[in-house]
This record gives sequence, structure tokens and C-alpha cells, in this order.
Amino acid sequence: MTRLSRRVFLASAAAAGGLVQAADTPRRKYKYIDIHTHLGTFYWGKELTVDGLLKLMDRDGIEKAVVLPLVSPESSPYPQTTEAALAAYKAHPDRIIPFCCVDPRVTTNRPERYGHVGGLHGIKEILKRYQDAGARGLGEHKVGLPFDHKLMMLLYEACQDLYLPILFHLDDIRSFDTAGLPRLENALKAFPKLPFIGHAAGFWASISGDATDADFGRYPKVPTPVAPRGALDRLMEKYSNLYGDLSEPGGYCAIARDPKFGRAFIIRRADRLLFGTDFLMADQKVPQFELLDSLKLPDDVQQKVYRGNAIRLLKLNRSTQGGGSR
Repeated sequence: MTRLSRRVFLASAAAAGGLVQAADTPRRKYKYIDIHTHLGTFYWGKELTVDGLLKLMDRDGIEKAVVLPLVSPESSPYPQTTEAALAAYKAHPDRIIPFCCVDPRVTTNRPERYGHVGGLHGIKEILKRYQDAGARGLGEHKVGLPFDHKLMMLLYEACQDLYLPILFHLDDIRSFDTAGLPRLENALKAFPKLPFIGHAAGFWASISGDATDADFGRYPKVPTPVAPRGALDRLMEKYSNLYGDLSEPGGYCAIARDPKFGRAFIIRRADRLLFGTDFLMADQKVPQFELLDSLKLPDDVQQKVYRGNAIRLLKLNRSTQGGGSR
């Protein structure tokens, strides 16, 4: 299977007229709640400011957006802090939904050294402070450890206790797993009350029953047939706390590689999927808009995927229930 890097994918999407949102995009019934955006620098010279993010949101009919920090050294060339996400929320509480992020390797995660302030208590103390400041979840969880490493599991326990849904990145080197997603399954089983929202190449490669470990490192060529009995369908059937983030190249490729299968998957798993863009830079084009429009999804499916599931998972106020058309 030919695989594309994220940088190559974004460049290709920007250059290909059929993959970007057209200027005459049809009016949609529901405004989006975007489960995945960022603030700050990811690519040098392409900083995304709060004003830049709001401009993208207004351009694309996004009512509210989750801002995800990136704090682990493997997650981004340049840190994106929880404090920045909280500051954006404070300035624009009607548009921004902040998440927090804590690397499970922080020093307070060593109870043998720090006693009662370490371990689970230490992690929860940090997370509770962020939650009290407005954080609605944890992510982007993108750490250079196995998905079910003991330190990762301690973080998940803290998030379950506080109810902070986790949006995680899963590939071959960050929060990593192998074909069939056995490490993810261990976490789903251990923390049944904690929503896990999956993202990135390894997670979305697992939509196909023939996914291999090698597929976890890059994005598949479009088109590429999806084989039945993929790990995602199996795990979503078995565990009610597993969700999928349709953002970035992984989410796009998972659906676009085999549109007939992809449409059926979205309808089948409408209660478990969330719209996202993964905005990283100003003027970024996102192929999900045109793709989702082309699938002509049933109205009830659109409502759930575009906004309803985010409202339910993040316990947003009732004023966001309707959304209306743009």
C-alpha cells in the first residue's frame, strides 16, 4: 500500500481543487462543533492565532471548536500549552472549548519519591486545577509510550475519576499500538466510564480488517479498498466508550479510501463519530467538508456527527443543541 506523510497530504489537498472546500459550498443544516483544533506553532512560520482560528471557523460554519494543547516532546516541534487554550477560552467563551494536556511522565507521577502528592493524587491535582479553569477534556494525548503503559493507565484513571474525555493520537510511535489494537482494548476495558476519542494514522488504519503494523505509520492512498472486520468496528461494538475523531488526514482517508464502505461506517457508527478539522495553520484547507457533503448522509446522522455527539460527550450547555444552518 502506498502511504503518504501528513505534510505531503496537506500539500496535496491544498493543490488539488477537488479536495478542498469550494467557494460555493452548499448551505448545511447544522453548524459544526469541531472536536480538534490547535493554537500556536506547529509548522515554523505558520502560527495559528486565536483570531486566525476564529476566521477559519467563520469561513467554514463552525460554531465552536475544541483547542487541544500539545505538550509531550514527541507531539509537536513547538509546545502548545494548556494555558494558551484556557486563555483563548477566557477571551472567547462562546466559541472556544479548551482541553488540557499532561504528559504522564511528569515528576508528580512518582509516588515512591513524592509520597501522598505523587502518583494518582498528583496527576489528579494538576488535572482538577485545569478542569476548574474550564478544561472539558484531555488531549491531544500524543505520548511516546505504549498505549497501555502503566503511567498511561494511571493518567486514564485520573481522567475517569474527574470525567475528562481523552482525545488521543495513535500511530507507530505516539501512544502506540499494533494491528488489532490490543493495547487500546486494555484501556477501554479497564476504564469503561472514560470516553476515548481516537485519531491519527494507526487508529484509522484499523478501520480495515487487513491493517498491518506497517500501516500505522502513514496514510493510505486514496482509493484503497477497506477489508471487512476491522478492529474499529469490533471495538466500537464491544465497548461503548470508544469514539472516532474524523479530523486530519487519518479521518479523511479512512472514509475517502472506500466511500461506499465509509458512508456505511459513518451511518453504522453515527453515535461514536465526531467532526474535526485539525486546524494547524492559517488558511488551511480541509477536505472533510467536501467529502462529507458528497456522502449525502441522513439528517439524523449529520446532527450527531457534526455536533450532537460533542455536546453529549463534553456536556455542553443546552443553548448549543440546535445549531441551525449557516
